[in-house]
Amino acid sequence: MLRQSHTSRRVAAVAVSLVLAGGAAACGPKGGTDKAGSGSGAPGGAPREGGTLTVLNAEPQSDFDPARLYTSGGGNVPSLVFRTLTTRNREDGAAGTKVVPDLATDTGKANADATEWTYTLKDGLKYEDGTPITTADIKYGIERSFSAELSGGAPYLRDWLVGGESYEGPYKNGGKGLDSIVVPDDKTITFKLRKPEGEFPFLATQTQFAPVPRANDTGVKYEEHPVSSGPYKVVKNDGDGEHLTLERNEHWDPKTDEERKAYPDKIDVRSGLDAAVINQRLSTSSGADAAAITTDTNLGPAELAQTGGSAGKGELAGRIGTGHFGYTNYLAFNPKVAPFDNPKVRQAISYAVNRTSVVNAAGGSALAEPATTFLPEQEAFGFTKYDHFPAGATGDPAKARELLKEAGFPDGISITLTHGTAQNRQTGPEIATAVQQALAAAGITVKLEGLETNAFNERRWDAKNTPGFFLSRWGADWPSGGPFLAPIFDGRQIVTNGSNYNHAQLDDPAVNTEIDEIAKLTDLAAAGKRWGALDKKIGEQALDVPLFHPVYKRIVGKDVKNVVISDWTGVLDISQVAVK
Repeated sequence: MLRQSHTSRRVAAVAVSLVLAGGAAACGPKGGTDKAGSGSGAPGGAPREGGTLTVLNAEPQSDFDPARLYTSGGGNVPSLVFRTLTTRNREDGAAGTKVVPDLATDTGKANADATEWTYTLKDGLKYEDGTPITTADIKYGIERSFSAELSGGAPYLRDWLVGGESYEGPYKNGGKGLDSIVVPDDKTITFKLRKPEGEFPFLATQTQFAPVPRANDTGVKYEEHPVSSGPYKVVKNDGDGEHLTLERNEHWDPKTDEERKAYPDKIDVRSGLDAAVINQRLSTSSGADAAAITTDTNLGPAELAQTGGSAGKGELAGRIGTGHFGYTNYLAFNPKVAPFDNPKVRQAISYAVNRTSVVNAAGGSALAEPATTFLPEQEAFGFTKYDHFPAGATGDPAKARELLKEAGFPDGISITLTHGTAQNRQTGPEIATAVQQALAAAGITVKLEGLETNAFNERRWDAKNTPGFFLSRWGADWPSGGPFLAPIFDGRQIVTNGSNYNHAQLDDPAVNTEIDEIAKLTDLAAAGKRWGALDKKIGEQALDVPLFHPVYKRIVGKDVKNVVISDWTGVLDISQVAVK
């Protein structure tokens, strides 16, 4: 379903992993919060306006141009400045996986075959300077995202819009625009697509849909002071995003924005900090750190043990949010490499894996949940429970040996597992060693091949040189089965001269056709059921071994109120936080 350009799909996977590294989600501290901001999601009393929220981050917000940002649901800090046609529902847990209107009056009206989508803007929308926001500004904002000097954003529009594949942006060819974005008046905008896309409302949450007034566009320097359409405006951007200061946009009208609460008067974002320092400062909560959060740093197992977070007791534990982003860590097979061309060998490995030891290597049950499905265990993704190779919590080496014998390997086999060298508890040596030890009990000798991060990514995404057996992971750009199954299993997305994510190089006409049929559906619940059924069907072929879904733990300062963490982004939603 996701017809991403070949070169940018690599960016997608990296960007998603960065989003995840910055996130936790699902059900905030006990009690949660409601959309009215009752404040039960953090210590002490109902949230009120005022004060300064401090953000302590490891990674700087180096891109702050809506064209260049690759976000899930509009991002976190960026969504305070950039409003889009639609946005994510700013609620806890599963309710937060819904797409809702933002600048638009609804989530879009599709034509009969979902190849055209039309939006109407709300009344009273203004920029930070008081001028009205128009659909021409949204059209221009999208068009400038096609410019080479502003690359980095989500790639879908280049593939989905009619003429998008050859468009070079408004800075070339005399400022020519895209004919497939039609603006008949200041309030209406229509998008004409190359093929049916029932999930276009999800795409319209990306920051490329933020309005940009042409008269204020300064090209690559625009990120230094982008024109705000949201509740906050940028007043300082030092060190390429290392120190970002946001203050209220007095022309933002909360009557037009049901999603963002915008309680603090000021947001002070400090980046370039060590993760351990961030968590220590948030735990101690001295001075300004009492009103602080992080949008990119999780608690590790050692820190979690120190806070008592796993036991769920004590004052510190009460400030820890827990959540789940749509993300799966798995073992990938390349069936073009022996002995993985033999289905029984792949099945044997599926039975031999000890998910308990893998979960422990990932940080323990507080930070990882065992997986037997490729799709994450959330209804929004179409999750359908299955376990085609049931081996219990610790694996079934006897069944694995039986299958190896049937495959012609009565004395076992020797194979190589390729992994990254970064100790990230996802694709690194910790997980690889746990797999190695489990497979040894089934007569499978595993040699570990560790590669530095860039070399590892290049190798596993190279269709001509993909390892036969390697660790991998995948996260979704929005909560649906499409961003999971299409890039990994659509045969038409196999790339032989660029970044290829279809590790098994599966090209099954039935799978490809079903992906296209689901793409036509604008009923997302109906689409979800079919994504789940497709996941179950593909799973029968043992093309991968799902290992675990990560769990995110995030601590906040003691004065932070209204913690809302959704299943969409896996991050505490900064637009809901109060410090008074």
